[in-house]
Amino acid sequence: MLRTFLRSKIHMACVTEANINYKGSITIDEDIMKAAGLLPYEQVSISNFNNGERFETYVIPGTKGSKAICLNGPTARKGVVGDRIIIFAYCLLSDEEISHFKPTILFLDENNNIIGE
Repeated sequence: MLRTFLRSKIHMACVTEANINYKGSITIDEDIMKAAGLLPYEQVSISNFNNGERFETYVIPGTKGSKAICLNGPTARKGVVGDRIIIFAYCLLSDEEISHFKPTILFLDENNNIIGE
């Protein structure tokens, strides 16, 4: 049997842009993606701390070092610049894998600097 577990979390990222004219997704600075273990086009769930919205989309890499967190396309309606969001990625684990597994959790400040893991 497989169970769904949190694989990585980016806690309190600050939305830097909302681009309604993009086809969809969330742009995340490539450095932050790498630290969180996220890959391009990977599915993520997002919770907006400011307005309570929850939604799913996929990740596209942003410019390294830009600190970009951009809601694109329809997701741009789920938040505004300055909102704090939590980004979750999940994985399936077998019973044997569970005891050895530990998720990656990043804490960001208001400028999207990683301030803790």
